[in-house]
Amino acid sequence: MKEFRARLDLTQQQLASLVNLRRETIVHLENGKYNSSLKLAMDIAKVLNTTVNELFTFIED
Repeated sequence: MKEFRARLDLTQQQLASLVNLRRETIVHLENGKYNSSLKLAMDIAKVLNTTVNELFTFIED
């Protein structure tokens, strides 16, 4: 996600504002410490002009 965000020259705070999150949530998402809901993943993908599949990797337990 960080790579896609950087391509658009967005800060973590800017992305957080665009998807109605706290910056800390973006930090946790980028560090793999938070699992996004499908709705949130879709919202972020839309803002970053990409797909959910490009942004996130599903790893089955």
